[in-house]
Amino acid sequence: MAAAGTAPSPSPTTGPGPNPVRRRRRLVARPAAWLVWGVVAFFFVNLAGVIGSVLVSSFGERWYDTWLPQGYTTGWYGQAWREFGLFQVLLVTLEVSLLVVGISVLLGVPAAYVLARRSFPGRRLLYLLFLLPILMPPITYGIPLATVLYKYGFAGHLSGVVLANLVPSVPFVILTMTPFIEQIDPAVERAARMCGAGTRQIFVRILAPLLTPGILAASILVLVRTVGMFELTFLTAGPDSQTLVVALYYSMSAAGIRAQQSIDAMAVMYTAMMLVLLVVALRFVNPTQLVARVREEVD
Repeated sequence: MAAAGTAPSPSPTTGPGPNPVRRRRRLVARPAAWLVWGVVAFFFVNLAGVIGSVLVSSFGERWYDTWLPQGYTTGWYGQAWREFGLFQVLLVTLEVSLLVVGISVLLGVPAAYVLARRSFPGRRLLYLLFLLPILMPPITYGIPLATVLYKYGFAGHLSGVVLANLVPSVPFVILTMTPFIEQIDPAVERAARMCGAGTRQIFVRILAPLLTPGILAASILVLVRTVGMFELTFLTAGPDSQTLVVALYYSMSAAGIRAQQSIDAMAVMYTAMMLVLLVVALRFVNPTQLVARVREEVD
């Protein structure tokens, strides 16, 4: 009697002969798709070339008409640290960033709570006004803002740089925190009030622990934005209140003879710091959620 069961069907990758023949997959795409991928590849190749040339130059001893420097050294980083006073510049950058982050969180979280929990006439218009400093280029409102700050004596000092960076940072915190607050069930707050908890106790014991991930995400985003903000800081900074990105610009455009390798070393330090901040930010925040949120509120 024949054995029960069905015979296995032949594999699509094998042929009838003794030597199996595997089918090769062909990449099929429209000409427009190949053109788009070609442009993207060309962009990244050029970007890698620019970054690579600056990185190699920051370690090169002599580099004139050859493909690579004649020697390598790390001395340019020490020279850049001493020549441009990077310790003071990094200290100012840290002070400005921490102050902007702290004040933005203190102002933005309560404002986001009101926008998420209260319904009042003009709420959408108010939210759109908060989004304008994020959607608009900073230079468009940076010049009149710097004029006002200079008029009242804030610009040229650390306070002016902090006030200027708060204009886009506070709306950024509101934009980030509103979805986190909307995810919390209002019934939790009502239950706490029925048990006799006051507003301060509700915020400290209930809302603050639940909002910690959102506050951390908003703080990291504001930190990255403040460190990388050039326009507003450039318009309001003085000699003793320059952040790293503004100091890098002045080192490139100032009069006098400076070694290009030391400027490249400074640029590598700034790029490395921004990459670290961006990697940390992407660990806590999904940029697509923020874009979707902006489109929803604008619509």
